[in-house]
Amino acid sequence: MNTPIFPIDPLLPDIRSSLAAQPRLVLEAPPGAGKTTQVPLALRNEPWLAGKKIVMLEPRRIAARAAAQFMAQQLGEAVGQTVGYRIRFESKVSAATRIEVVTEGILTRLVQADPELAGVGAILFDEFHERHLAGDLGAALALDIQATLRPDLRVVVMSATLDGERVAQWLDAPRISSPGRSFPVRVDYPPARAQENVEHHLVRVIRQALTENEGDVLAFLPGRREIARAQSALAQSLQRDDVEVVALHGELSLAEQQLALAPAEPSTRRIVLATNVAESSVTLPGIRAVVDTGLARAPRFDPNSGFTRLETVAISQASADQRAGRAGRVAEGTAYRLWPQSRRLDAARTPEIMQAELSGLALELAAWGSAALPWLDPPPGGALAQARALLTGLGALDTRQRITPLGRRMLELGATPRLGAAALRAPETLRALVADLLSLMEARSPLRGEQARSDDFRVRVTALHAWRDRRSATGYHSGADAGALAAVEAISKGWRRRLDVRSAASGVPHSHAVGDLLLHAFPDRLARQDESNPLRYTLSNGRGARLHEQTALMGEPWLVVLDLRHEARDSLVLSAAPFDPRVLERDYADQFQRVRSVRWNDERAAVEAFEEHRFAAIVLERRSVPVQAEDAVPALLAAIRSRGLDALPWSEAARRQRVRMQSLREWMPELGLPDVSDDYLLGTLHDWLAPYLQNKRKLDAVSENDLSQALAALFDYEQRCQLDAHAPDSLTVPSGQVRRLEYRPGDTPVLAVKLQELFGLADTPRIADGRVPVTLHLLSPAGRPIQVTQDLKGFWERTYPEVKKELKGRYPKHPWPDDPWTATPTHRAKPRGT
Repeated sequence: MNTPIFPIDPLLPDIRSSLAAQPRLVLEAPPGAGKTTQVPLALRNEPWLAGKKIVMLEPRRIAARAAAQFMAQQLGEAVGQTVGYRIRFESKVSAATRIEVVTEGILTRLVQADPELAGVGAILFDEFHERHLAGDLGAALALDIQATLRPDLRVVVMSATLDGERVAQWLDAPRISSPGRSFPVRVDYPPARAQENVEHHLVRVIRQALTENEGDVLAFLPGRREIARAQSALAQSLQRDDVEVVALHGELSLAEQQLALAPAEPSTRRIVLATNVAESSVTLPGIRAVVDTGLARAPRFDPNSGFTRLETVAISQASADQRAGRAGRVAEGTAYRLWPQSRRLDAARTPEIMQAELSGLALELAAWGSAALPWLDPPPGGALAQARALLTGLGALDTRQRITPLGRRMLELGATPRLGAAALRAPETLRALVADLLSLMEARSPLRGEQARSDDFRVRVTALHAWRDRRSATGYHSGADAGALAAVEAISKGWRRRLDVRSAASGVPHSHAVGDLLLHAFPDRLARQDESNPLRYTLSNGRGARLHEQTALMGEPWLVVLDLRHEARDSLVLSAAPFDPRVLERDYADQFQRVRSVRWNDERAAVEAFEEHRFAAIVLERRSVPVQAEDAVPALLAAIRSRGLDALPWSEAARRQRVRMQSLREWMPELGLPDVSDDYLLGTLHDWLAPYLQNKRKLDAVSENDLSQALAALFDYEQRCQLDAHAPDSLTVPSGQVRRLEYRPGDTPVLAVKLQELFGLADTPRIADGRVPVTLHLLSPAGRPIQVTQDLKGFWERTYPEVKKELKGRYPKHPWPDDPWTATPTHRAKPRGT
């Protein structure tokens, strides 16, 4: 057969010579350069391989099959001879296979089974820029093996869009870059029309792309649901025999995928509706226009709820550029972007390891024996600790974080740790049902219409069994999508093979069968109905959850919650199944306990004590018991922290003393005075207040005297003297009267005094060793404010004459001397007759 020429071909000698000289390499090449298929073929006979095979990690099953098929065709062979592939539930390899394309967790299974990788000479990580968790872990493990056991092992990181310099520094490896082969691509941003939704905008722009360009159109959408809607809308809008609309996503059968990747029939144009599987690795012939929604589906872990769900997110700039490049593979093309040109995208996608649930990774690391791997981006410590806590609860790790025999069996099974725990704890008679649950938990819901809103997970099981049993499509489960059920069934077959189950489950399972199995996957998400509110539940992790008003689970006392939406108060249950609580007593007896609990009753403003029978954080039974002295103080302190210091009965003198002390602490830090701010006192309640709470059960039992004593104990005698000297509670004014200073947090103190009492005083009084002027509120004889000033001298010189002129007639019985500097200060009116 004729061998096509690829842009990567001129670099193949450099790639071979580089790997002959050193064991690591970073290869940058854009989509279409040929790196995925030509590099493995070029390396298969290198002397350093010494008869060993090449393993290439491909992030997607579609790409893995396509790459293996293309390489096999180039060799004139069938897949499974020199070139083969292994993906979950599917394998085409033989003893003759020298190049093996693998996906997902296959590489880590190879490594865990044989840490020396005795039969492997090179590992190639394709499309590494996608930064999937499995790719990051596989690369870190490969580097660890290379550094400790196999210095001869070759590691090649290949990518279309990558921070090559950073990756090369991480690997301590040379970089080789291929320019690729591309034609100019015009980028257009056709705006949406008024009131036009995304779907109609997409269809209109696809029609525009067909008109303005030759060849086929590739449209990027976030997921299968959006693709199905777009297919339906295009079928109604186009009505053309010369245009074929095909889908491309990860849930298609092999035959459907091959149809999408094959060239269109002559005189037929094709519209390919694809998820981000079409960004790289797969070749789509004839594409001249790309229509990009700018969206993708990505897993997001919510640590508040403990759930991971697929969310629709904006793509990165790197992904947008890569998608646009698809239009310039064979000739000049056009990329239509359905977002405003002014919108700024993130430069690159966030590594999955930074935002995923990490229990699978934590289990792999426990089996490997160390988390100290040469990571490009290490896993976040908090998420890793949370994952290990989950694994301990599932029985996969012991209390010293070592992998248990159950944990090793979970790894061998290949399911997520949660689902693996459920599968391996299931009795033999229910393994067929377990296979269905594993597939339904992994797949999108097959329910449609009204059924899709059901929060009862058992409806999905019943729909699958009804479809499998070939029941009438017009009956109870008419809302189920046959195509989605077929995809679920394909996955279930794979699990049945792995679980050594010969026949599929059928019929309607026992009402508690589904929940009884799944509670072993989600022991931290068990929920018990509240006695006072049938829609509200308490989860075993202590949080609250609620059912929606039209729930199909009304009246169920116990639920295992499979999916929920985190909300500020009680999260909303999206999917759950009831279970028999006797299964808890049988399988989780160690989590039942009788404990004494103490809590604060806000209504009574008092401490209460109870003896409780609990499963995890769920209270099964509670009875009131007397409050013990050692219980009361911590509860009172917690109530004060929650309510704040204003909940305490501060006397006016104590409040003033605190403000004075805090003010002087700021003005004269060299004195080293104690911190009496709200934040500090709340943070140290146990140190200064606890001794004064002994034998108290209520906050109103704390007296003003208790607080004054507690506050006084914070200052020694010298500090109290410094307080009185530098931040006095009052000042004696020239009239001989004592007037109180009003202290304000963060401000200067205020002295409110009648103007006549200050005659003869030239300068504003100052405190804090002369550093802080007092703010004078000068009052009329009736006590009304006349002037606010910190410049008494200036007031006498400039303002007093005007004040005198205005007020002398109003207050004739009070002195208004022409010369306030020498006048006698007084707080009284003039004597009679003067």
